[in-house]
Amino acid sequence: MPNYDYVTRGPKEHPYGYTSVAEIGGAHAQAGMDFGILRMKKGDVFEEQKDLECVYLLVYGSVTFEWNGKSETVSRRNCFDDGCTCLWVPAGTHVKITGVAEDTEITVHRTENDKTWEPILFTPATVEDEVRGFGTMNEKCTRIVRTPLDRVRQPKSNFVFGEVINTPGLWSSYPAHVHPHPEIYYYKIFPLDGYGYCELGDDVIKVYNNDTTYIFNSVTHPQVATPGHAFWYMWVIRQDNDDPYISPKYPDTQPTDKWVMAKNVGIWPEVEASNQWK
Repeated sequence: MPNYDYVTRGPKEHPYGYTSVAEIGGAHAQAGMDFGILRMKKGDVFEEQKDLECVYLLVYGSVTFEWNGKSETVSRRNCFDDGCTCLWVPAGTHVKITGVAEDTEITVHRTENDKTWEPILFTPATVEDEVRGFGTMNEKCTRIVRTPLDRVRQPKSNFVFGEVINTPGLWSSYPAHVHPHPEIYYYKIFPLDGYGYCELGDDVIKVYNNDTTYIFNSVTHPQVATPGHAFWYMWVIRQDNDDPYISPKYPDTQPTDKWVMAKNVGIWPEVEASNQWK
């Protein structure tokens, strides 16, 4: 098994209030970021002003975000059917979140960043549902990716941040890629009793609803959903100015993966199967 704590098993239901999962200088410090779950009832209020870059992602429900004299009420039925909604603010910004729906979940992300910018509330109108993998690998890795933050879209952010919808029975984050930057995945499974698998190098982790996995040490990390069960995962990478994350890299140790990226490739390479065992 890997020489680090690679998974946090989530509860069947998160308690109301803020639950810390990873912390700068605390649990899973190698990630270089705070990560937690905020669950709110109608009328609940959460306020903070951190000396950190912060992202607040609405997973489901409805809240009113308030920041810098602005106020917006946003809703999301669920993270599968509705697009990405999140608030991104620089260090020192006072943020107030008020629960509007009977039940709401938000993921909270923080990391060090001394740059400044005008906060942005991203919505489905401003975050594209990007279909990746289409036309390759016999559609076995076709998925939806939503990316509000990366070095191209928002160069001042120290996060690369987004969501993936992994279709039942299919793969994502494949062919296997690597990067030296620490990354966190957080999962929602539909239906709730389902599961999927997360590869971490040579190890495979069975993941369930509300689980969190940690990707350290430049290990490969493809994902696969079981037939009949979709999963959504939030992914967040911590980068810095000296070593920004621009695009995934495919390791030379797995050259057999790369042929599947060609357009209209067959079920297997065009070579007699018997040749593989000579």
